[in-house]
Parts: sequence; structure tokens; C-alpha cells
Amino acid sequence: MKKKNYREDKWKYIKKNWQLYVIFLFPAVVLTFIFKYIPMGGILIAFKDYNAFKGIWGSDWVGLKYFERFISSPDFVSYLMNTLKLSLYGLLWGFPVPILLALILNRIRQEGIKRKIQLLIYLPNFISVIVLCGMVKIFLSPVGPINSVFGTSADFMSMPEAFRTIYIASGIWQGAGWGSILYTASLANASQELTEAAIVDGANIFQQIWHVDLPAIKSVIVIQFILQAGNIMSIGFEKAYALQTDMNIPASEILATYVYKMGLLNGDYGFSTAVGLFNSVINVILLVFVNKVVSKLNEGQGI
Repeated sequence: MKKKNYREDKWKYIKKNWQLYVIFLFPAVVLTFIFKYIPMGGILIAFKDYNAFKGIWGSDWVGLKYFERFISSPDFVSYLMNTLKLSLYGLLWGFPVPILLALILNRIRQEGIKRKIQLLIYLPNFISVIVLCGMVKIFLSPVGPINSVFGTSADFMSMPEAFRTIYIASGIWQGAGWGSILYTASLANASQELTEAAIVDGANIFQQIWHVDLPAIKSVIVIQFILQAGNIMSIGFEKAYALQTDMNIPASEILATYVYKMGLLNGDYGFSTAVGLFNSVINVILLVFVNKVVSKLNEGQGI
């Protein structure tokens, strides 16, 4: 009854002060509409023989021609699998790392040491992708420090079999610390009484983490997993393109780099838009599917 009255009072307050909500929401709604929804009209290019002089509406309609061309191309499976492998392996190896970092940081009681460690693990996030790729190429070059330590002269950047490891490992190093902030904040709200009770009952550190810390961040983990799993196909082309060489293309050519090359470099705008739209549709399907699966496994809790 109290909950119902609270909702009624809240709705009355909103109706009474609707001008305030309009003032604050109107700029955000306008900007979102201009920069998010209006550009969606550009997906029509995927169904037209786009000509810059004729414009989108004046170009000839070709229907699903570009989709059929892409799906029937001999490289379709290769590019799709390269994208999926990078994303799935990145999710498999990268998703648990921020959680582990947050759990470790939560166990450090000396604030001075904790802040210094946080600074060190957050710092890589502020390195730009291009600078990061340049560092990776220097470290892994035949005359770089990695080869100097092991006394070898291997050119790791030319090995297709090493590309995924390099891509995923560098991504974990750059983003894991920053990704742990959300979990660290959630752990700060965990019940200290439960932790003290677990210690009194004789629970060791692993039992405390399993029964106290993890339940405190369970909902955050679920939401983050759904969002990351739903973005499996959304790999940006910048890092893959910057780490790409003529020798590792069999493993580094993904849908994003393919769209960039076909659209901006070759000027095949209709075809590249069709490939990008295909990528986005797969993303939406995966997001809905993962959300439903996780909701069933997590007592109906999802996005």
C-alpha cells in the first residue's frame, strides 16, 4: 500500500512540475534525435546504387543486391569468423579480469597503497589506441625488448596465429583497470556486517569472496556481461587496422576493417553500408538472445 501511495505521489509531483522535466530533458532529447536517429536514414544506402551527385533519394534502388554479394563472397565466412573469434576470446579472457582486480583491491586495507595501485592500473586507459598499437609494434619487433629478453628475432606482428593473442592481451592491459571501477564502487556498498560475521564463523578469504563479495556485485556482473556479449560484433576498426600487416591479414581482417576499406578507400558506399548494417543486425539479435538466456538463468533478472 505504501509503495502504491509513493508512486501516486511521485506521479502527482511530476505532473505539477512538468516544466522542470521539459527544461532538463529537452536538450538531451533534441541532441539524441539529431545525432542518433536522423543519421539512421543513411542505412537506405545499403539498398541503393548510391551516387553522391544524385543523393540518397535519387540513387537507383537495388534491394538486397549488396547483402547477397557479401554473403556469397568467398571471404564472408573468414571475415565473420575473425570478428567472432576476436570478440568471443576477448570476452572469455577479458571479462573476468576487472572483477578479479576489484576483488583484490577490495582486500587492500591501506588506503595509500590502494590508491597507488589504482593509479597504475587505471593509467593505461588514457593511452590512445594508436599510441598503444605503436608501443605494441615496438615491443614485439624483431629488435624489440621482448626478443632481446629471450634472445630471439621473431617478427610477431607478421604471424597470423599470434595476432589474436596480441590484440586481446593488449586490450586487457589497457582496459581492465578502468573496467574494475564499477565493480570496486559496488563492493564499497557491500555489507561489512556480513563480512565480519563470515570472519567470526571461520570463513577463509575465498569463502568470504564467494559468499559475501560476489553476491554484492552479482547484478552489476550480469548487466555488464549482457552488454558486452551483445556487442560481440562491435569491434572498432582502429585497433585491428593499426595492428594489421600484410602478413597477418588472414587473422586481422574483420568486418569493421573490411567496411572501412570498401567504403572509404574503395568508395563502394552501398556495399560497405550493407556490411555494416548486417553487422548491426547480428549485434541486436545477440543482445536480445543473451539477455533472455541470462534472465532465465538469473531468476528473471536481465536488462
